[in-house]
Amino acid sequence: MSRSAASRVIVGVTGASGAVYAVRLLERLRASGCETHLVASPAGVLNVHHELALDRKELEALADVAYSASDIGAAIASGSFATDAMVIAPCSMKTLAAVAHGLSDNLLTRAADVMLKERRRLVLMVRETPFNLAHLRNMTAVTEMGGVIFPPLPAFYHRPQSVDELVGDTVERVLALIGVEGASPKSWGGL
Repeated sequence: MSRSAASRVIVGVTGASGAVYAVRLLERLRASGCETHLVASPAGVLNVHHELALDRKELEALADVAYSASDIGAAIASGSFATDAMVIAPCSMKTLAAVAHGLSDNLLTRAADVMLKERRRLVLMVRETPFNLAHLRNMTAVTEMGGVIFPPLPAFYHRPQSVDELVGDTVERVLALIGVEGASPKSWGGL
């Protein structure tokens, strides 16, 4: 089955380390012409500030529409609001657990639940290690429901020269996974 190119994407941000993935994802989605809808947990906003020295307004300025995590009545909480994909970058184990168990206790986890029930692409960039058995079982549950677990593990076969290059390639791989036209992950060309 062929997929059409993604044009409306929800980006969730949680408190796990790796805020740079969310910012780069939002930048690349904008550059690709995708409409972006952002929802960041309070811990996600704190982590963006801690890791990147950006405040909530600066983060929200990277998206077309931004919502409070407590706004459970927002458009993205409904299956009638058509979206092509949702990426939670980074995804904490708490958020993973909430998605795996259908808790929908805030807008971020409700939007993820909608993606699963509507059979739309959901990608979780889980960012905490090592994994314990509960983490692995939650990842299995989300996978069985149709979600994609995508830990941002760097690829080294293309001989990256910087952390920025590693982040960029990981984000390009996610963009390709959700069907964004023009995504350009590096491919293995042999050594």
